[in-house]
Amino acid sequence: MPYKEREIEKLYYSMGEVSQMFDVNASLIRFWEKEFDIIKPKKNKKGNRLFTKQDVENLQIIYHLVKERGYTLQGAKDKLKDNKNDVAENVEMVKRLENLREFLLELKKSL
Repeated sequence: MPYKEREIEKLYYSMGEVSQMFDVNASLIRFWEKEFDIIKPKKNKKGNRLFTKQDVENLQIIYHLVKERGYTLQGAKDKLKDNKNDVAENVEMVKRLENLREFLLELKKSL
């Protein structure tokens, strides 16, 4: 049986990595951390924030609501309070559709 390499997943992401993922300033991530109670990064002895995969997923939801859908901060808080699961499913669906679109564009390009 051939050896399969497992994809390595990080346990924690630094502030720089997270801000690059969303293409925003670190100050915006810190601001969202203060505003939304669902983001709780761990801090090391130096005070550097370490974000878990769950924190990154929550930031993805907040980014989708505020930057892509145009919600105000209070509107995003209310939406998350009402039905976080629906919003998370919508974000996941958008991500899948974007991946599918990218694949189809690559396929078209190769033809």
